[in-house]
Amino acid sequence: MKTEKRYLVPGDYMADPAVHVFDGKLYIYPSHDWESGIAENDNGDHFNMKDYHVYSMDDVMNGEITDHGVVLSTEDIPWAGRQLWDCDVAFKNGKYYMYFPLKDQNDIFRIGVAVSDKPYGPFVPEANPMKGSYSMDPAVLDDGDGNYYMYFGGLWGGQLQRYRNNKALESAILPEGEEEALTARVARLSDDMMEFAEEPRPVIILDENGMPLTAGDTERRFFEASWMHKYNGKYYFSYSTGDTHLLCYAIGDNPYGPFTYQGVILTPVVGWTTHHGIAEFKGKWYLFHHDCVPSEGKTWLRSLKVCELQYDADGRIITIEGIDK
Repeated sequence: MKTEKRYLVPGDYMADPAVHVFDGKLYIYPSHDWESGIAENDNGDHFNMKDYHVYSMDDVMNGEITDHGVVLSTEDIPWAGRQLWDCDVAFKNGKYYMYFPLKDQNDIFRIGVAVSDKPYGPFVPEANPMKGSYSMDPAVLDDGDGNYYMYFGGLWGGQLQRYRNNKALESAILPEGEEEALTARVARLSDDMMEFAEEPRPVIILDENGMPLTAGDTERRFFEASWMHKYNGKYYFSYSTGDTHLLCYAIGDNPYGPFTYQGVILTPVVGWTTHHGIAEFKGKWYLFHHDCVPSEGKTWLRSLKVCELQYDADGRIITIEGIDK
């Protein structure tokens, strides 16, 4: 499907958008790219982001977008090392909780929490990362019943391959071929939103025969960029396939899954990475993502983009063409 697309922040490089509706406005929580001067590599060292902005809007496709400025930076975080990658924000009991991945001083990704009284910050970080947290790409679902669930994890530079059963390995292991693919993790959050309330568990994605996706199924298996939304009572887990550059989704009946693979949301865009957020606003659904067209293909200088997302009569997402042909 071809659809109208809009660039949202033409004057800066923003990526990895998390999107939520708070107080009648749509808020965007992106990561912030800048020219770091570091050579590209598979560990993502060139993505040396160091702060977050927050944006808000009243009209997605045509209205003005407000930049609320820097709301958190690495220099604010006591345990900071480097690489403040994508974040997400959840609201509970009058507080806004920002969850962010950051490498600690041993260059290991942990997930931190920062708190604000307002959806546009500024956010004040906790002194330490969440206990038992690892990898990156946190995304939080407010299930509407008082429970909140965090989905997280990413391969390669995201370090997920360094862990099994929530324990660090002596050396990283990436499954291959017909071995079961590594998956994202999910855990319910504690009542105070500061910790996991349980051990994280794998987010299992099944194929059409009810079998877990394999590592060699690179156009369907999870790589990074978890997102969760609900539509007509179903749970839609969406994610990036990483090195095959697709945004895909799978549907389940509860926050833990398992989830059955359904198809592609977005075909490849210009640039290596694909990362997104999905939200309903004023009766329409939108896909927020990024590409590298404005920076002429420099994959570490990405720009925010939005388009309308549509479902068919059976609740399947209609595939969007990443590059208009």
